[in-house]
Amino acid sequence: MADLNFHHLRYFWAVAHYRQLTKAAEALHISPSALSIQLRQLEDRLGHALFERKNRRLELTEAGRIALEHADAIFKTGQELLNTLKGVPTQSRPVLRVGAVATLSRNYQIGWLLPLLKEESLGIRLVSGQMRELLSQLANHSLDVVLANEAAPRDTAAGWISRRIAHQSMSLVSRPTDAGRRKVRVLRFPDDLQDQPLILPSQDSAVRLAFDLILEEAGVRPQILAEVDDMAMLRLLARETGALALVPPVVVTDELKSGLLIERCTLGQLQENFYAITMRRRFAHPALRSMLGFA
Repeated sequence: MADLNFHHLRYFWAVAHYRQLTKAAEALHISPSALSIQLRQLEDRLGHALFERKNRRLELTEAGRIALEHADAIFKTGQELLNTLKGVPTQSRPVLRVGAVATLSRNYQIGWLLPLLKEESLGIRLVSGQMRELLSQLANHSLDVVLANEAAPRDTAAGWISRRIAHQSMSLVSRPTDAGRRKVRVLRFPDDLQDQPLILPSQDSAVRLAFDLILEEAGVRPQILAEVDDMAMLRLLARETGALALVPPVVVTDELKSGLLIERCTLGQLQENFYAITMRRRFAHPALRSMLGFA
């Protein structure tokens, strides 16, 4: 109700907690008669009686109890707003709203979130999607941070800030052969990739563009079995096909530990970067201030 008078609601809230008109009027520094008029105006606006008198005390009606629940929530939220803007911790459990680009490694997301999940006083809301839609949600304050494997587009008007929070060398991994289980042969990059079946990130990836350039300059022509923009799918294809796959090791952490996949070559010249993208805001989320190290 856009035209609800919140002064009237505050008066009602005080009377509901004091249960006596006189005491509530003293606390509000107005006369009992003026307070009574304000209550009647609120009741008229809501269309329901909020109190009934029993043994010289005011008792809430059913409508009054419903109104008090909402009034409690409204004024609690108002106090939390003031505390947040003053930098004072609130008693309620704050929520950190995190967006993650759909192509970002799930293992990396879990590793980034684990320290936050251990904070019992903090709630986490995680959503995934395409970069464009996540940045839109970040701009309209629906998200506090976006995790991505690429920086946000350079747009000073938008106010996006991309912080590189981690990086990792890319690797070529594959299923081990029976011989490979006894002794892993390290590939010579890029020479040994001639005619090799490969599973690669899509051409939208900065890492893929750099990888293609190295092979082009060396005159090496591999067999490209698949181009995948989803790291989870790339991991599954590496497990099931036996072909070489270009991934950051964090994507296949469990497979490398179990021996289901082996690292055939580390490509130090190719780096996968991980970014935390935020907006220029005066009131940053406290959890981000500590994790990302900005005031």
